[in-house]
Amino acid sequence: MHEWALAEAIITTASQIAEKEGLNEVTEVKIKVGELQQVEKDILEFALSNLKSGKLHKAKFQIETMNAKLKCRVCGNQWFFNKENLDEKTSEAIHFVPEIAHTYIQCPKCGSPDFEILEGRGIWLESVKGLK
Repeated sequence: MHEWALAEAIITTASQIAEKEGLNEVTEVKIKVGELQQVEKDILEFALSNLKSGKLHKAKFQIETMNAKLKCRVCGNQWFFNKENLDEKTSEAIHFVPEIAHTYIQCPKCGSPDFEILEGRGIWLESVKGLK
């Protein structure tokens, strides 16, 4: 259900940007979602379409997933997160609290759980386009 809360935050932020930029109508909002957030894209799209109003009532939302790239602090190995390697319970835990990924994920080269997340975390608005 956190997709609905995310959608509300996206709508609020896009509305604030439209106001600041003097847009009368928002036509497009590009959103990047980090893979570690494990957002259900269909639910987020549904929530956005149901929550949009005012200047955003005609807006189209483009959602792009940014792959999670990790780097081991011990051996320097870099790799991409693969959700398919996780069981359902672990996947669900990371879905709700991405910060606990270190508890479940290890470097495939040396086995260390000490890694940094280089890409693929968080949600941000890449652009808000509209008409003045």
